[in-house]
Amino acid sequence: MIKTAKFGGSSVAGAAQFRKVRAIVESDSTRSVVVVSAAGKRDSADHKLTDLLYLCHAHLTYGVSCEEIMSTIRQRFVEIRDELGLTYRIEEELDALNRSLNKDMSVDLLVSRGEYFTARLMAEYLGYRFVDAADCIFFGFDGHLDKEKTYAAIRSAHEQYGNILIPGFYGRLPTGKVKVMTRGGGDITGAIAAAAVEADVYENWTDVSGILMADPKIVDSPGSIEKLTFAELRELAFMGASVLHEDAIYPVKEMGIPLNIRNTNRPQDPGTLIVDSADEDGIQERFLTGIAGRRNFSILTVSKHNMDLSRTLIETLEILDRYHASVEHINLGLDTFGLVVSTAALGDAIYEVISDIRRAAHPDDVRVEDGIALVAAVGRKMSFRPGSSGKLFKALGEEGISIRTIAQGADELSIIIGVDNKNFDAAIRVLYHGFAG
Repeated sequence: MIKTAKFGGSSVAGAAQFRKVRAIVESDSTRSVVVVSAAGKRDSADHKLTDLLYLCHAHLTYGVSCEEIMSTIRQRFVEIRDELGLTYRIEEELDALNRSLNKDMSVDLLVSRGEYFTARLMAEYLGYRFVDAADCIFFGFDGHLDKEKTYAAIRSAHEQYGNILIPGFYGRLPTGKVKVMTRGGGDITGAIAAAAVEADVYENWTDVSGILMADPKIVDSPGSIEKLTFAELRELAFMGASVLHEDAIYPVKEMGIPLNIRNTNRPQDPGTLIVDSADEDGIQERFLTGIAGRRNFSILTVSKHNMDLSRTLIETLEILDRYHASVEHINLGLDTFGLVVSTAALGDAIYEVISDIRRAAHPDDVRVEDGIALVAAVGRKMSFRPGSSGKLFKALGEEGISIRTIAQGADELSIIIGVDNKNFDAAIRVLYHGFAG
């Protein structure tokens, strides 16, 4: 049994959090691969070290001193070391970093030091072998991960040292220069490490006990999702739920490795387990897996008597593609169709789009309705459950919420409804309390 455990910024924000991490790691000897992010916020008034390092680079770019910022960063790291009684002489490396600061310094190198120093401290605290991400996470000249070389390096380090600790968020280009990933890169590193050692479980430790069934800003104390599939996760993410970066999911999904989202502050909670395919047992007892949505869409409706539907639809889609306005959903009728498009994606081009449609398709009418929100009820095999749509419509109707558009995915994972923006929060609450709460 091998477990890869990734700990986010909130999990390593200070000495107290370091102690929680060590207790978690030591409670299970199979957690032999650990990945950490840069120290995050200790409280709402605090700053993430990554943000401070980006700010420092901005100061350097404009010729402004960042001495105060670097002093703050130094103090954070030294406090962690001293409170935990570690021996790492971090001041020497921080002094060397300070001497190298200039406006031409690589932003990637500077920002990566948050993860680097946090990992150095954590490695000593856990008694794990520190493996620099620059020595095991490799990118090609195109900036994409060199999967074969990366996996081989991580496997080799794991086989040689047993327990290893890798900083997240960065790696190395063929030129030898450090390259950072997008925000959330620590999650990606964790997934890569899990796939490389063919872990039995990839644990992602954060400050929440798994994925919530609805947005807590809309629904009071929503429950967490105990188990869901990667497909359901992707559906929820697409509809706006705050979940892991898709690149942090693919490496473990490809290898069939379960992903367990856990809470560092409540390690007793099971969190959310994400698997490739869920067991069928008990599915009928749960109507919904989760609810998510997004505001500010437009419905572009094209009507024409005796319409050649296929031809007109293709012409309209080609026009929207020219304006880089992707279509979220398509509703078809006999002589009409409606396309749901992001209002922001259309922007001021909407008038040109309508004009082009009129010239190309000669419709009887083209109209646009703005202020539409999409809400998705996500669950497995929803179309096979008698009355699913009817239950949703009835619950919304009883609250006076009109449905402007509806679509059910061919993959049987979701029913997506369109409502007025003003009814967005109410629709999510109705669905949650009616079917998930």
